This record gives sequence, C-alpha cells and structure tokens, in this order.
Amino acid sequence: MYQVLYRKWRPQVFADVVGQPQVTKTLKNELIAGRVAHAYLFTGCHGTGKTTCAKILAKAVNCLDPQDGEPCGKCDICHAAQDGTLMDIVEIDAASNNGVDSIRTLREEANFTPVAAKYRVYIIDEVHMLSTSAFNALLKTLEEPPAHVIFILATTEVQKLPATILSRCQRFDFHRVPPEEIAARLTYISGQEGASLEPEAAMLLARLSDGAVRDALSLLDQCLGRSREVTVQVVNEATGLTSRNHLFQLADAVYQHDSAAALSVVDKAHRDGKDMARLCEELSAHFRSLMLIKTMQNARPLVAVTEDEYTRLEQQALKIPLPVILHGLDTLQDALERIYRGTDRRTEMEMSMLRLCCPELDDSRAALVRRIDALEKRAPVTAAAAPAPVEPVQVPRQDTAAEPVPTAEQTPPAAVIPEPVKPTEQTPVPAVPQTASPQTAIVPRKSSARQTAAQLAENAVPLTEWPEIVQALQQYSKSIATAFRGTKAYVSGDYVLIDAHNDLAFQLLRESSQRDSMRRAIQQVTGRTYRLGPYRPAQKQKEEIDPLKKLEQRARAEGIPVIEK
Repeated sequence: MYQVLYRKWRPQVFADVVGQPQVTKTLKNELIAGRVAHAYLFTGCHGTGKTTCAKILAKAVNCLDPQDGEPCGKCDICHAAQDGTLMDIVEIDAASNNGVDSIRTLREEANFTPVAAKYRVYIIDEVHMLSTSAFNALLKTLEEPPAHVIFILATTEVQKLPATILSRCQRFDFHRVPPEEIAARLTYISGQEGASLEPEAAMLLARLSDGAVRDALSLLDQCLGRSREVTVQVVNEATGLTSRNHLFQLADAVYQHDSAAALSVVDKAHRDGKDMARLCEELSAHFRSLMLIKTMQNARPLVAVTEDEYTRLEQQALKIPLPVILHGLDTLQDALERIYRGTDRRTEMEMSMLRLCCPELDDSRAALVRRIDALEKRAPVTAAAAPAPVEPVQVPRQDTAAEPVPTAEQTPPAAVIPEPVKPTEQTPVPAVPQTASPQTAIVPRKSSARQTAAQLAENAVPLTEWPEIVQALQQYSKSIATAFRGTKAYVSGDYVLIDAHNDLAFQLLRESSQRDSMRRAIQQVTGRTYRLGPYRPAQKQKEEIDPLKKLEQRARAEGIPVIEK
C-alpha cells in the first residue's frame, strides 16, 4: 500500500527534525546527562514536529544503545517503537478521549510496570481538548507520577491549558519552520523519490505551507501525483493558484465601487461550484497581502504567491488606499463568522460585497474611516484640479519688440521654479509713463515668485508618503524614480517641495512629460493634485544669491588673492 510522504519521511532521530534546534538540542543534552523529566509539554502550530519529537523522545529514553542522545534505531526497542508494536509507548488522542473516564483508566494503567522497556511513556496529543474534570483527574498523577512513567503532552492551543498543568511540565515551544529550510527538505526528499523539483517551485511550496513541514510534504505529494517534474506551473495547477484572477477582479470592483461587477464574479464562482466560505477566506487573504505590501518595505517573504502574482499585487496595492483594504478585511472577517454560523452563504457573501462596493451602506467604523479618507482626499482636488492660468502683466512700453517668457529649457537646471501664482491685489504694478506706445510686453514677476518660494519653505511640513510616491513613480518613469530615490519632500499649501541634492533630478523634471508623471504618482498615493517646486530654506536661498560670496569663489578659482576683513 502506498504511504504518503509525510509518513514515509517522518524523522526517526532528532538530527532529521527540521527547523527546531531549540528543542532537539535541549532534549539531546538532557538524555546525555540522564536528566529526564517526568512531564513534557510540546506546543506550537500544526505540522512543526511536536508528535514526531514526542515519538523520538519516547524511543530515546527506552533505547538499549543510545548514541549521543539519539536512539540507535537498531535495537529491538527501537524497531518495536517504529513499527508501533511497543506496548509501553501509548498514544492518546485527547480530542476523542477527553472524558474523565479515559483519564481514570490511564491512571490505573500507569501503576503497572513497563512490559519490555524501561519507561512507560504516555503521549497525549491535542491535550487542550480535555474537559475540566479530566484535567483535575490528571493533575495528581502528573504532579507525582510513578518512577517508570513519563508524560508528553502536545497541543496547538497552549492558552487553553490550566496553569496547574503548565507549572508541572517542561515546556518546549515549536516555531514555524523558515521557508528556506522547508525548501531544502523538499528538494532532498524529491531527489530520494526519483523526481525533480525546481528551486522556485520548492520555495513556492514552502511559502504555501506557512511554516508547516507536514503541509509542505502533502502539497509535494499532490504535485508528484500530477507530474514527476515539479515546476512552478505544476504547483500553480495542483494548488489552484492559476484560478485566482477573480480575487483581483473583486478587489478592483471594491476600489471602483462597481457592485454589479462584484456580484457577477460571485455568481460565476457560485455556478462553478466554489464554496462561498472558501471564497471569503481567499479574498480576505488577498486583502491581507495588499495590506502587507502597502505598509512594508519588503513583504515578499510574507506573501506566498508566485513572482508574477506578486507583481500584480504590487500594482494593485499602489492604487488602492489603505482604508479601503482595512475595510475589506473587517467586513470579510465578520462575513466569515456569520457564514460559519449557518446562514445562507451566497447571500452573506453578496451582502458583504455590496457593503464593500458601497461603503455608505455600511455603518461600521472601518466604513466610516474609509468614507472620511475619501472626503479628505476629494475636497482639495476640486479646488486644485485645474490650476488657474498665469495672467501676464501687460504694461505699455516704448519699444515694439515683445520680450518672450523664459521657457523651461531656459531656466537654471539647479531647481524647478515653482509654477507662477496668480497675482494678488497686494502685488504692486510698476508705474509707466502715460505717453508710452500702445505696444505691450509680457513681463514675468520674478520677485513675486521668489517671495512665494520663501513663504512656502517657511510653512512646509514633511511629506511622509514620499517614499511610496517614489515607488509608484517607477511605473511611469524609472529614470525619474531613480533620480529622486533617497530624497525628501515637503508639503506647503498646494505645493510639493522636493529637497534633492543633485541637479540631475531637477533637470529631468524640466520636461513636461516627466512633470506629469510626477504629478500622477503624487495624486495616485495622496489622492490630491499638487504643484511642484524645489525646497529651499531661507538661509540657503540667501547664500545662493549672495553676490559677494560668488565673487569670492570666482576670484579664488582664478588665483586672485582675497583679503578678508
């Protein structure tokens, strides 16, 4: 009969246990020193090796020829324990034997001496399922057991155990196994089974297992049933990752407030036989991935998807605001609870999608935060969406030649001049002779622009979303994003003031297409439309326009001695 991989390749010694050195080393040292406790507690998430280590420990304490704390695997005790025929090692499933009568029977059996081994070992799996009366019956025996009895308790929910039980056991916490170690184990097992496993496919299986080696082996077994050459495509087909387009469609529908599209996707999934609870869980995990990408600098190790899907998640996370994502998580978690309580699953899923697409229909706190965030982003856009055109000052002059306005190519490359502001009533118009020629000329107000830049710098506050804006800028212009990486930005009124130390960044922004790309990236992240300008503090501006300092620098460059007084 075929034996599944996680049973066939269950570790038989501590050295084969993956990713739990804090447990295996301690247990080996205790066995070598002969300091074996009477009660152990193994706790941790499923599939991390709790039961496996319990079986190895039960063999090691009874082994006739132990090797540095490891069972030899050759003596009669080791063979009988491995085959499951050793009567002195008793495994009890507390989920199905959780009554007080089962524990009373255990207490009576514990008084008898072992049949063939040195110790009688009781392995109680999922011990948190025992009833209160069963815990009380076990307590006295666990506190002072016979000299030939060892208890090993295993659980995934240690918080449910009474404090009296915890205080009488040596506790060992099993951690989630890192993906790199799981991938290495899967590669080794695939080679032993005569199959090939691509490194990317092994890493994908490791991420999908979420730190559980047993789950990773089950997924590998499923992939090997499909093909002996396991690639990323085989993993996608075997685990159903290729059919996740509906999750992106639902997220887009929530962002675009398109309830009709969302209900259509739910209807198609229902007609295809998709369980609504499973759909709700997958969509919740999808929003979780968006949340991690939105808030972390590098969320790749925490998101168990392929590289192509992760790229799609990054693109979708950039355009969906964080309040929308959090609203989706809250709503889907509540829907999942109601679905499992026995309500109509399809109706509950459709109602949840309507609340997400139309937040005004939802009275939850997350929906209110989302609506407030949308209002805050929408209010300034109406005022700044269409910047007022610059009204040139027309003054009569005697000559007939018109002086053109300096273009972007004629401006100094050291900075981006803030966009001209519409003249106010306080700005005086220079007086001109009344007898001038009717010819007019357009004269830019440079002094007013300089004054505005100084005022903007004084009222500027840091733009906290600037790193995210630079990241979003990559999809519009990689050169601009590279030039502005590591810079800072400030907000002052309707302006975003950029503080860059290199002139190349500002030279690139002189092109109108590049400026539009920067504005789109800023609007995509902040939801507002800003004008662009350089960040120049008042002291820095004064130093830049000091003619004496410029003259001194030029004289020193020409070799002319300068006498300072």
